[in-house]
Amino acid sequence: MSPDLSLAHALADAADAISLGRFRAADLVVETKPDLTPVTEADRAVEAAIRELLARERPGDGILGEEEGASGEGRRRWIVDPIDGTRNYSRGIPVWATLIALEEDGELVLGLVSAPALGRRWWAERGAGAFADGVRMHVSHVARVEDAVLSFALEQSLPPLAHRCWHPRAYGDFWAHMLVAEGAVDGAVDAIGVAVWDLAAIRPIVEEAGGTFTDRDGIARIDGGSAVSSNGLLHADLLDGARGGDGPPP
Repeated sequence: MSPDLSLAHALADAADAISLGRFRAADLVVETKPDLTPVTEADRAVEAAIRELLARERPGDGILGEEEGASGEGRRRWIVDPIDGTRNYSRGIPVWATLIALEEDGELVLGLVSAPALGRRWWAERGAGAFADGVRMHVSHVARVEDAVLSFALEQSLPPLAHRCWHPRAYGDFWAHMLVAEGAVDGAVDAIGVAVWDLAAIRPIVEEAGGTFTDRDGIARIDGGSAVSSNGLLHADLLDGARGGDGPPP
């Protein structure tokens, strides 16, 4: 484990202690941001704690966080979503996570997703594989839509592809992509409008697990406002489905 990955785990440990401590609290403070999305006191506290630790351990690195924006400059940048799935968090639903990524010279080199209420943590470094709770993971080998478990965002209407696949689901947020990396789900189409901090940690994990990660135009990037992940074998089907088609014929 590299020093940067060790630090990412330490950041996640600090984040988990804060977020779990306020999860399902009767007096949790929830506000609405200008974009009409919710933010809790825990979101802000987690990001503040991560920034404080990074300022001490990596003072020369930049940071981009959902709640406090960008700070610092240089060839290295940490990208943080303090709580991905704030709606779930605010309602006591355990599907939420802290997302931490490291970018060097524009390349995502590390991703970590910690979901303490689920008791799960996933991570990856470039060239070193992807892991779930310390166990190496790999995407599935399912090659036909008719045999596939696929996850679709409920923010948009389900495409015809959802009715072709064996088992359509809507896991949402980080979790759908982590299930793809684990091989439990074969592909996931995320909501339109996702931000860089929603995707930065996810991409290296999916790719190091042997999968494919792109936006809905098929471009391998995190700034396209959308995300499609798959085992690679079904990616063309997922992209077509994301555009409203039902995928190539069986």
